[in-house]
Amino acid sequence: MSKFSVLRSLAFSAVTAGLMLGHGVALAEVYPVKPVNLMVPYPAGGPSDAIARIFANPLGRELGQQVLVENLGGVSGALGAQKVLAAPADGYYMFQGSPNEVILSPLANAAVKLKTEDFRLVHPVSDAVMVFVTRKDLPVNSVDELIALARKSADKPLTYGSVGVGSLYHLIVESVQANTGVTLAHVPYKGNAPLLQDIGGGQVDFAVLVYSAAMGALAEQGRLKVIGQLGAQRSELLKNVPTAAEGQALKNFSYKVWTGYMVPKSTPEPVVARLHAAIGKTLQDPSVRAQLAVQTQVASPPMSLAESAKFFETETARYRAIAKQIHLQPQ
Repeated sequence: MSKFSVLRSLAFSAVTAGLMLGHGVALAEVYPVKPVNLMVPYPAGGPSDAIARIFANPLGRELGQQVLVENLGGVSGALGAQKVLAAPADGYYMFQGSPNEVILSPLANAAVKLKTEDFRLVHPVSDAVMVFVTRKDLPVNSVDELIALARKSADKPLTYGSVGVGSLYHLIVESVQANTGVTLAHVPYKGNAPLLQDIGGGQVDFAVLVYSAAMGALAEQGRLKVIGQLGAQRSELLKNVPTAAEGQALKNFSYKVWTGYMVPKSTPEPVVARLHAAIGKTLQDPSVRAQLAVQTQVASPPMSLAESAKFFETETARYRAIAKQIHLQPQ
Protein backbone atom coordinates (compact mmCIF):
# COMPACT_ATOMS: atom_id res chain seq x y z
CA MET A 1 0.00 0.00 0.00
CA SER A 2 1.38 3.43 -0.94
CA LYS A 3 2.05 6.15 1.59
CA PHE A 4 -0.80 8.14 0.03
CA SER A 5 -3.20 5.20 0.41
CA VAL A 6 -2.26 4.77 4.06
CA LEU A 7 -2.84 8.46 4.76
CA ARG A 8 -6.16 8.36 2.92
CA SER A 9 -7.21 5.27 4.89
CA LEU A 10 -6.29 6.90 8.19
CA ALA A 11 -8.14 10.07 7.25
CA PHE A 12 -11.23 8.05 6.29
CA SER A 13 -11.12 6.14 9.61
CA ALA A 14 -10.85 9.37 11.56
CA VAL A 15 -13.78 10.92 9.72
CA THR A 16 -15.85 7.75 10.20
CA ALA A 17 -15.06 7.64 13.90
CA GLY A 18 -15.92 11.31 14.21
CA LEU A 19 -19.22 10.79 12.43
CA MET A 20 -20.09 7.81 14.65
CA LEU A 21 -19.20 9.76 17.77
CA GLY A 22 -21.23 12.69 16.53
CA HIS A 23 -24.15 10.40 15.77
CA GLY A 24 -23.96 8.94 19.29
CA VAL A 25 -23.93 12.39 20.89
CA ALA A 26 -26.80 13.51 18.68
CA LEU A 27 -28.76 10.37 19.53
CA ALA A 28 -28.32 11.01 23.25
CA GLU A 29 -29.36 14.65 22.83
CA VAL A 30 -32.56 13.93 20.89
CA TYR A 31 -33.72 10.73 22.62
CA PRO A 32 -36.56 10.44 23.42
CA VAL A 33 -38.61 12.21 20.77
CA LYS A 34 -41.83 10.27 21.52
CA PRO A 35 -43.44 8.46 24.49
CA VAL A 36 -41.55 5.56 26.05
CA ASN A 37 -43.41 2.32 26.77
CA LEU A 38 -42.80 0.53 30.07
CA MET A 39 -43.80 -3.14 29.92
CA VAL A 40 -45.11 -4.69 33.15
CA PRO A 41 -45.32 -8.47 32.66
CA TYR A 42 -48.32 -8.88 34.99
CA PRO A 43 -51.94 -7.64 35.03
CA ALA A 44 -52.87 -4.16 36.25
CA GLY A 45 -53.55 -3.79 39.95
CA GLY A 46 -50.80 -6.08 41.26
CA PRO A 47 -47.59 -5.17 43.12
CA SER A 48 -45.48 -4.97 39.95
CA ASP A 49 -48.00 -2.64 38.34
CA ALA A 50 -47.95 -0.43 41.46
CA ILE A 51 -44.18 0.06 41.10
CA ALA A 52 -44.55 1.07 37.45
CA ARG A 53 -47.30 3.59 38.27
CA ILE A 54 -45.07 5.15 40.95
CA PHE A 55 -42.22 5.63 38.46
CA ALA A 56 -44.09 6.52 35.27
CA ASN A 57 -44.81 10.23 35.82
CA PRO A 58 -41.55 11.31 37.53
CA LEU A 59 -39.46 9.27 35.07
CA GLY A 60 -41.41 10.89 32.22
CA ARG A 61 -40.53 14.32 33.61
CA GLU A 62 -36.84 13.42 33.67
CA LEU A 63 -36.98 12.12 30.09
CA GLY A 64 -39.13 14.97 28.80
CA GLN A 65 -41.60 12.49 27.32
CA GLN A 66 -44.57 10.54 28.62
CA VAL A 67 -43.88 7.05 30.01
CA LEU A 68 -46.78 4.75 29.14
CA VAL A 69 -47.33 1.67 31.31
CA GLU A 70 -48.38 -1.45 29.40
CA ASN A 71 -49.53 -4.65 31.13
CA LEU A 72 -49.15 -8.09 29.57
CA GLY A 73 -49.34 -11.12 31.85
CA GLY A 74 -48.74 -14.75 30.97
CA VAL A 75 -46.08 -17.49 30.98
CA SER A 76 -44.74 -16.39 34.39
CA GLY A 77 -44.04 -12.92 33.06
CA ALA A 78 -42.08 -14.15 30.02
CA LEU A 79 -44.79 -13.12 27.53
CA GLY A 80 -44.22 -9.43 28.26
CA ALA A 81 -40.45 -9.94 28.17
CA GLN A 82 -40.63 -11.57 24.76
CA LYS A 83 -42.76 -8.71 23.40
CA VAL A 84 -40.09 -6.19 24.43
CA LEU A 85 -37.37 -8.29 22.77
CA ALA A 86 -39.44 -8.45 19.56
CA ALA A 87 -39.68 -4.63 19.40
CA PRO A 88 -36.92 -2.41 17.92
CA ALA A 89 -33.99 -1.99 20.35
CA ASP A 90 -34.22 1.80 20.35
CA GLY A 91 -35.05 2.64 23.96
CA TYR A 92 -38.78 3.16 23.37
CA TYR A 93 -39.70 -0.17 24.95
CA MET A 94 -38.39 -0.79 28.46
CA PHE A 95 -39.03 -3.91 30.49
CA GLN A 96 -39.77 -3.90 34.22
CA GLY A 97 -38.28 -7.20 35.27
CA SER A 98 -37.04 -9.26 38.20
CA PRO A 99 -35.16 -12.57 38.53
CA ASN A 100 -38.48 -14.43 38.15
CA GLU A 101 -39.05 -13.42 34.51
CA VAL A 102 -35.60 -12.97 33.01
CA ILE A 103 -33.43 -15.47 34.93
CA LEU A 104 -35.71 -18.18 36.29
CA SER A 105 -38.47 -18.57 33.69
CA PRO A 106 -36.06 -19.85 30.98
CA LEU A 107 -34.73 -22.38 33.51
CA ALA A 108 -38.17 -23.64 34.60
CA ASN A 109 -40.44 -23.29 31.57
CA ALA A 110 -39.66 -25.12 28.31
CA ALA A 111 -42.00 -22.76 26.43
CA VAL A 112 -39.80 -19.74 27.25
CA LYS A 113 -37.26 -19.17 24.48
CA LEU A 114 -35.66 -15.93 25.67
CA LYS A 115 -32.20 -15.93 27.24
CA THR A 116 -31.19 -13.82 30.23
CA GLU A 117 -28.36 -12.40 28.11
CA ASP A 118 -30.91 -10.94 25.67
CA PHE A 119 -31.48 -8.18 28.23
CA ARG A 120 -29.34 -5.42 29.66
CA LEU A 121 -30.14 -4.13 33.15
CA VAL A 122 -30.14 -0.32 33.00
CA HIS A 123 -30.71 0.14 36.74
CA PRO A 124 -32.42 -1.72 39.60
CA VAL A 125 -35.29 0.39 40.97
CA SER A 126 -36.66 -1.33 44.08
CA ASP A 127 -36.02 -4.11 46.56
CA ALA A 128 -38.74 -6.09 48.31
CA VAL A 129 -38.31 -7.73 51.70
CA MET A 130 -38.65 -11.52 51.68
CA VAL A 131 -39.66 -13.29 54.87
CA PHE A 132 -40.30 -16.72 56.37
CA VAL A 133 -44.00 -16.81 57.25
CA THR A 134 -45.68 -19.70 59.11
CA ARG A 135 -49.15 -20.79 60.15
CA LYS A 136 -50.13 -19.32 63.51
CA ASP A 137 -49.93 -22.58 65.48
CA LEU A 138 -46.68 -23.96 64.08
CA PRO A 139 -44.56 -24.36 67.26
CA VAL A 140 -41.66 -22.17 66.10
CA ASN A 141 -40.79 -18.49 66.56
CA SER A 142 -37.51 -18.25 64.65
CA VAL A 143 -35.86 -19.66 61.54
CA ASP A 144 -33.52 -21.79 63.67
CA GLU A 145 -36.54 -23.32 65.42
CA LEU A 146 -38.17 -23.95 62.02
CA ILE A 147 -35.09 -25.86 60.80
CA ALA A 148 -34.92 -27.82 64.08
CA LEU A 149 -38.60 -28.79 63.78
CA ALA A 150 -38.06 -29.85 60.15
CA ARG A 151 -35.19 -32.12 61.27
CA LYS A 152 -37.44 -33.80 63.84
CA SER A 153 -40.28 -34.18 61.31
CA ALA A 154 -38.48 -36.17 58.61
CA ASP A 155 -41.07 -38.97 58.76
CA LYS A 156 -43.87 -36.44 58.18
CA PRO A 157 -42.18 -33.48 56.42
CA LEU A 158 -43.29 -29.91 57.00
CA THR A 159 -45.14 -28.46 54.01
CA TYR A 160 -44.07 -25.25 52.32
CA GLY A 161 -45.92 -23.34 49.64
CA SER A 162 -44.58 -21.39 46.67
CA VAL A 163 -46.08 -19.61 43.67
CA GLY A 164 -44.89 -22.41 41.39
CA VAL A 165 -42.05 -24.74 40.43
CA GLY A 166 -39.03 -22.69 39.38
CA SER A 167 -40.22 -19.52 41.10
CA LEU A 168 -37.71 -17.59 43.18
CA TYR A 169 -39.45 -18.68 46.40
CA HIS A 170 -39.33 -22.34 45.37
CA LEU A 171 -35.60 -22.16 44.59
CA ILE A 172 -34.80 -20.45 47.89
CA VAL A 173 -36.51 -23.09 50.04
CA GLU A 174 -34.98 -25.88 47.95
CA SER A 175 -31.63 -24.24 48.64
CA VAL A 176 -32.44 -24.29 52.36
CA GLN A 177 -33.08 -28.05 52.09
CA ALA A 178 -29.83 -28.65 50.21
CA ASN A 179 -27.78 -26.61 52.68
CA THR A 180 -29.29 -27.99 55.91
CA GLY A 181 -30.18 -31.56 54.96
CA VAL A 182 -33.80 -31.23 56.09
CA THR A 183 -36.70 -32.77 54.16
CA LEU A 184 -39.68 -30.60 53.20
CA ALA A 185 -42.79 -31.16 51.08
CA HIS A 186 -43.43 -28.60 48.31
CA VAL A 187 -47.00 -27.41 47.65
CA PRO A 188 -47.13 -25.20 44.52
CA TYR A 189 -49.82 -22.52 44.20
CA LYS A 190 -50.96 -20.41 41.26
CA GLY A 191 -50.39 -17.11 43.03
CA ASN A 192 -49.36 -15.22 46.13
CA ALA A 193 -52.89 -14.45 47.40
CA PRO A 194 -54.22 -18.04 47.65
CA LEU A 195 -50.96 -19.21 49.28
CA LEU A 196 -51.10 -16.48 51.92
CA GLN A 197 -54.76 -17.32 52.52
CA ASP A 198 -53.92 -21.01 53.10
CA ILE A 199 -51.08 -20.17 55.50
CA GLY A 200 -53.58 -18.01 57.40
CA GLY A 201 -56.01 -20.93 57.33
CA GLY A 202 -53.41 -23.44 58.52
CA GLN A 203 -53.45 -25.60 55.34
CA VAL A 204 -49.70 -25.23 54.76
CA ASP A 205 -46.94 -24.93 57.36
CA PHE A 206 -44.80 -22.13 55.98
CA ALA A 207 -43.50 -20.24 52.96
CA VAL A 208 -40.90 -17.76 51.84
CA LEU A 209 -42.76 -14.77 50.40
CA VAL A 210 -42.40 -11.06 49.78
CA TYR A 211 -43.59 -9.12 52.82
CA SER A 212 -46.76 -7.17 52.09
CA ALA A 213 -49.23 -4.94 53.90
CA ALA A 214 -51.78 -7.78 53.69
CA MET A 215 -49.34 -10.16 55.37
CA GLY A 216 -48.59 -7.59 58.07
CA ALA A 217 -52.31 -7.20 58.78
CA LEU A 218 -52.77 -10.98 59.11
CA ALA A 219 -49.78 -11.15 61.47
CA GLU A 220 -51.19 -8.35 63.63
CA GLN A 221 -54.50 -10.24 63.80
CA GLY A 222 -52.62 -13.33 65.02
CA ARG A 223 -53.58 -15.38 61.95
CA LEU A 224 -49.99 -16.15 60.92
CA LYS A 225 -46.42 -15.47 62.08
CA VAL A 226 -43.54 -13.66 60.38
CA ILE A 227 -40.48 -15.31 61.95
CA GLY A 228 -37.52 -14.05 59.93
CA GLN A 229 -36.40 -12.00 56.95
CA LEU A 230 -33.96 -12.98 54.22
CA GLY A 231 -31.95 -9.80 53.66
CA ALA A 232 -28.30 -9.39 54.66
CA GLN A 233 -29.43 -6.74 57.17
CA ARG A 234 -32.78 -5.99 58.76
CA SER A 235 -34.93 -3.90 56.47
CA GLU A 236 -35.93 -0.44 57.63
CA LEU A 237 -39.52 -1.63 56.99
CA LEU A 238 -39.21 -4.58 59.42
CA LYS A 239 -36.76 -3.55 62.10
CA ASN A 240 -38.21 -5.89 64.74
CA VAL A 241 -37.92 -9.07 62.64
CA PRO A 242 -34.47 -10.75 62.77
CA THR A 243 -32.70 -11.93 59.63
CA ALA A 244 -32.22 -15.65 59.05
CA ALA A 245 -28.45 -15.06 59.07
CA GLU A 246 -28.63 -13.77 62.66
CA GLY A 247 -29.34 -17.36 63.75
CA GLN A 248 -27.11 -20.43 63.57
CA ALA A 249 -28.79 -22.67 60.97
CA LEU A 250 -28.51 -20.35 57.95
CA LYS A 251 -25.34 -18.32 58.36
CA ASN A 252 -24.41 -16.20 55.29
CA PHE A 253 -27.96 -16.72 53.95
CA SER A 254 -29.37 -13.63 52.25
CA TYR A 255 -31.74 -12.98 49.37
CA LYS A 256 -33.79 -10.06 48.14
CA VAL A 257 -36.28 -9.64 45.34
CA TRP A 258 -35.19 -6.77 43.13
CA THR A 259 -37.07 -5.09 40.32
CA GLY A 260 -35.16 -3.33 37.57
CA TYR A 261 -35.60 -1.53 34.27
CA MET A 262 -34.13 -3.37 31.31
CA VAL A 263 -33.73 -2.96 27.56
CA PRO A 264 -32.66 -5.35 24.79
CA LYS A 265 -28.87 -5.77 24.86
CA SER A 266 -28.40 -4.16 21.42
CA THR A 267 -29.93 -0.82 22.49
CA PRO A 268 -27.51 2.02 21.54
CA GLU A 269 -25.17 3.06 24.36
CA PRO A 270 -26.15 6.78 24.34
CA VAL A 271 -29.81 5.79 24.77
CA VAL A 272 -28.96 3.44 27.65
CA ALA A 273 -26.91 6.20 29.29
CA ARG A 274 -29.83 8.65 28.96
CA LEU A 275 -32.25 6.17 30.52
CA HIS A 276 -29.77 5.34 33.28
CA ALA A 277 -29.36 9.00 34.24
CA ALA A 278 -33.14 9.60 34.25
CA ILE A 279 -33.84 6.51 36.39
CA GLY A 280 -31.08 7.52 38.83
CA LYS A 281 -32.60 10.99 39.30
CA THR A 282 -36.09 9.52 39.69
CA LEU A 283 -34.84 7.24 42.48
CA GLN A 284 -33.72 10.33 44.41
CA ASP A 285 -37.25 11.79 44.38
CA PRO A 286 -38.57 11.76 48.01
CA SER A 287 -42.12 11.22 46.77
CA VAL A 288 -41.07 8.13 44.79
CA ARG A 289 -39.24 6.70 47.80
CA ALA A 290 -42.21 7.35 50.10
CA GLN A 291 -44.68 5.73 47.69
CA LEU A 292 -42.44 2.67 47.34
CA ALA A 293 -42.36 2.33 51.15
CA VAL A 294 -46.17 2.26 51.20
CA GLN A 295 -45.91 -0.74 48.83
CA THR A 296 -43.35 -2.31 51.27
CA GLN A 297 -40.59 -1.67 48.73
CA VAL A 298 -37.25 0.08 49.29
CA ALA A 299 -35.74 2.27 46.56
CA SER A 300 -32.60 0.69 45.10
CA PRO A 301 -29.23 2.27 45.89
CA PRO A 302 -27.41 4.20 43.15
CA MET A 303 -25.45 2.09 40.66
CA SER A 304 -23.31 2.99 37.66
CA LEU A 305 -24.01 1.22 34.38
CA ALA A 306 -20.98 -1.00 34.99
CA GLU A 307 -22.22 -1.83 38.50
CA SER A 308 -25.69 -2.64 37.15
CA ALA A 309 -24.12 -5.00 34.60
CA LYS A 310 -22.02 -6.73 37.26
CA PHE A 311 -25.02 -7.05 39.60
CA PHE A 312 -27.12 -8.65 36.83
CA GLU A 313 -24.31 -11.04 35.94
CA THR A 314 -23.81 -12.07 39.58
CA GLU A 315 -27.55 -12.63 40.18
CA THR A 316 -27.83 -14.70 37.00
CA ALA A 317 -24.92 -16.93 38.01
CA ARG A 318 -26.30 -17.33 41.53
CA TYR A 319 -29.76 -18.55 40.51
CA ARG A 320 -28.44 -20.76 37.74
CA ALA A 321 -26.20 -22.44 40.32
CA ILE A 322 -29.18 -23.12 42.61
CA ALA A 323 -31.22 -24.47 39.69
CA LYS A 324 -28.35 -26.85 38.90
CA GLN A 325 -27.96 -27.81 42.57
CA ILE A 326 -31.63 -28.84 42.87
CA HIS A 327 -31.69 -30.44 39.37
CA LEU A 328 -34.39 -28.08 38.09
CA GLN A 329 -35.61 -29.18 34.65
CA PRO A 330 -37.73 -27.03 32.28
CA GLN A 331 -41.32 -28.32 32.29
